[in-house]
Amino acid sequence: MIHPHITDALKVPDLVRLTDGMVLLRFESMKIYSALAAVRHLLDRGTVRPGQTLIDSSSGIYAHALALACHRHGMRCHIVASTTVDATTLAQLEVLGATVEQVEPSENLKLDQELRVRRVREILAERPGHHWMRQYHDDVHYLGYRDVADRVAAALPGAALTVVGGVGSGASTGGLVERLRSRDPSVRLVGVQPFGSVTFGSQEHHDPEAIIAGIGSSIVFDNVRHHLYDTVHWLDFTHAMAGAIALLRDHAVFAGLSTGAGYLAATYEARRHPDRLHLVIGADTGHRYVERVFARHAEAPDPAALKPVEVRDPQEMTMPWSRTTWKRTACPERWKESAA
Repeated sequence: MIHPHITDALKVPDLVRLTDGMVLLRFESMKIYSALAAVRHLLDRGTVRPGQTLIDSSSGIYAHALALACHRHGMRCHIVASTTVDATTLAQLEVLGATVEQVEPSENLKLDQELRVRRVREILAERPGHHWMRQYHDDVHYLGYRDVADRVAAALPGAALTVVGGVGSGASTGGLVERLRSRDPSVRLVGVQPFGSVTFGSQEHHDPEAIIAGIGSSIVFDNVRHHLYDTVHWLDFTHAMAGAIALLRDHAVFAGLSTGAGYLAATYEARRHPDRLHLVIGADTGHRYVERVFARHAEAPDPAALKPVEVRDPQEMTMPWSRTTWKRTACPERWKESAA
């Protein structure tokens, strides 16, 4: 097949067998599917017009995905970026024609996200013709993962499936599982979170080395549908690092920290549920994490020696790794009130 645009090649994930009970859904950059489908839908509905500027806040891979989608569909792109955006991504954004501005450096993830959203609102007030993509809140970002779910269902017919992935904005795990459950309601979903994220109540726990912000949040994300999740794991940086290093060492898969965290959680779940097939979402490659993770591979603990503390409620969680049975429960009202 000759693709009409690079996004058509980059968006398609590979299914890689890791063990008898585990398969990796490996993306070059997962959010390309989401951004492409969202922009196409907005154009088809007349919500945006060709040549209009699309704007959003991002800490990395969504920025790249949106810039690619804009390149594909003849749109302009403006990114309010986190200071954690790596030089490789930043250079690509600029060459692709996106305009990029970064907020002031901050060690505090919540302040970083709040500053970015505040800046987006300022720009929209000045330039009301821009369209805010709102990747954290607009469920248009669920659309792209329907196609991914159909590919998974076709490749793994009849499997008793458990999906394991970083929660992030909620669209990837949520979009996949909603579509998969339309065929098979028994599909399970295991969400992975970093400590410090408000999404599943770990905001009081601080991980000083955490750089896996893409799978967590310090502000409320409306796209997270809590009732879709059966189980939740919280992992610190060191454990996510151990998973990423083990995935490369044992299976030659070079993937990012969220994939490493998912792989470690899935390994534990597969031991508990050997009758099920665990599908690990590999959101991106490991290139952004070379210095902070892979160059430090000698520091990574042995995954075989690691296991989570089982807790009944997020209030009982403890670092560095906790797990709870979520039971497809809605977001507690007390979390919504405290966030407000």
